[in-house]
Amino acid sequence: MGSGIPAVIVLLAIALSGTATTQASTTSSARQISSLLNEFLDAAGRGDRAVFDRFFADDVMYTRSAGATVDKAEIMKNIDRRSETGAKNTYSADDVTVHDYGDTAIVNFRLNARAERDGKTELAHYRNTATFLRRRGQWQVVAWQSTKVPEESTH
Repeated sequence: MGSGIPAVIVLLAIALSGTATTQASTTSSARQISSLLNEFLDAAGRGDRAVFDRFFADDVMYTRSAGATVDKAEIMKNIDRRSETGAKNTYSADDVTVHDYGDTAIVNFRLNARAERDGKTELAHYRNTATFLRRRGQWQVVAWQSTKVPEESTH
């Protein structure tokens, strides 16, 4: 028995952990959440209230990049304010990682924001982490954290 058994157990644990990581990124839930995220980002540019209402749970905790925490009512008010400005915004995500834990999933991604204002294009990037919860068969965001990525210095 000796020292061979622990080595086998360690190798088996490493092999299994690699398999779990691969499966986590390709689960049906991960695909559903990635699709919801893309639908949400598309709707964010249009200010589509119905998509926002479905995407965020009523009890969501949203922490903005400036550190302020808001609830769903405030998120919905901001949709109306943004549509009043007439700014044309588009959003996309890359570097998306989904960790599927059954009825809970944690998502991290880079949000790319493009705003057209007064003939000028403004670009900004944010790292976002969201917690999705499946309730009554529907995925919704219950927590969201946004962090603005500093612009790269050209100096």
